[in-house]
Amino acid sequence: METEKQGAQPVRPFEVTHRLVLGISIPMTLGFLTTPLLGLTDTAVVGHLGKPEALAGLAIGAILFDLIYGSLSFLRTSTTGLVAQAFGRGDRREQQAVFWRALLSAIGLGLLMLAVSPVILAFGPDLMTTDPAVAEVTRIYFGIRVLTSPATFGNFAILGFVLGRGQGMLGLVLQIILNGTNIALAVLFGLVFDWGVAGVAWATATAEVLAVLLGLFIISRQFSLADRPARADILDPAKLKQLFQLNADILIRSLVLNGAFAILTRVGSGFGAVTLAANAVLMNVFMLSAFFLDGLAGAAEQLAGRAVGAQFRPAFDRTLKLTGLWSFAMAGAVGLFFLVFGQSMINLLTTSQEVREAAAIYLPWAALTGLTGVLAFQMDGVFIGATWSREMRNMMLASFVVYCASLFLLVPLMGNHGLWLSLNLFLLMRGFFLAAMVPRKVRQSFIAAH
Repeated sequence: METEKQGAQPVRPFEVTHRLVLGISIPMTLGFLTTPLLGLTDTAVVGHLGKPEALAGLAIGAILFDLIYGSLSFLRTSTTGLVAQAFGRGDRREQQAVFWRALLSAIGLGLLMLAVSPVILAFGPDLMTTDPAVAEVTRIYFGIRVLTSPATFGNFAILGFVLGRGQGMLGLVLQIILNGTNIALAVLFGLVFDWGVAGVAWATATAEVLAVLLGLFIISRQFSLADRPARADILDPAKLKQLFQLNADILIRSLVLNGAFAILTRVGSGFGAVTLAANAVLMNVFMLSAFFLDGLAGAAEQLAGRAVGAQFRPAFDRTLKLTGLWSFAMAGAVGLFFLVFGQSMINLLTTSQEVREAAAIYLPWAALTGLTGVLAFQMDGVFIGATWSREMRNMMLASFVVYCASLFLLVPLMGNHGLWLSLNLFLLMRGFFLAAMVPRKVRQSFIAAH
């Protein structure tokens, strides 16, 4: 309910509580954790074929797909921020309009991927492997999955809309349906029907289509005809420009982040195969930490965006405090877990004694990434929700410069220790640089509060 007006925009107070933060973040975290289960299932299914080239081709195909489509996941985050702000304003018509703009963008992006897929299929696999048999398997896998690109991006838009409204439990249900269906079909197509890698790919493609149809059905039932936006509202040039600018900024941020990890692998390869393998094993520690922190970052996205839309500064300040508190607590717990049980995890991931011993040496650096990266995860959520994308992009670029400088200085002095120290500095600087900008951006965004 609108309680007062300060300036032109109504102020819509709401309370940010521990229960609200956890009610969004816990389901999101559980949903994100279903993703690695899917990867394990696909690997197990193809592994039962007993053909090394099939397993290698699947791995490369999955990496290629995740690299391209992961960089294009900006559609989910930009939709979350814009819907959260419309939700905070109580603007139901704009919530629907944001969703339809995102869905149109998803279809357009999917059709674009279909158009460029012949080029990717022609050159991508050969850039990642010199084995013709492995490259052929990669082409089969990627060639099938790319067929449902519009559905893949459509699911990004649906999840972004759901999370923007703070419907964490619905988001969890959609993720479980998507990944659960995928897992079941992978076993059916891959093993029962004996389709191998093609079966795993068709399982994912089918699950994406089923999930987008179900998501559209669920969301459309939430829409009121009275709040249905006109075509002119959906295609408003200013609103479309805002969406495209957000997407462009987040895309650059994602590409730079992926570039930083690629450089980590490239520099690590200079230390030999054992160290490179150890680093690859330890990156799983960082990725698992990220899964746990992403849920709280999602809560920061929704609540910060809602507070900006509502023009209610106390809710924004409370969001910073509570998401920060829970994020640091989670990062500390995850870091301690990996310090205590990290060696057991390493032993599960590799049978090579050399790699196990090397990974154990650098395990503390990997366990530390949760704590050094926690502020960056939280701030990413805040900046996405508040749609401060330009600043997020710029601070990523500034942090990347620091990262490259630290690699140049520390790797020659400290070897692989310097590489891991540089990664931790990169994560730390991202968080500090973004946090330093918050006071100024808050003053600009909450003009009505002054």
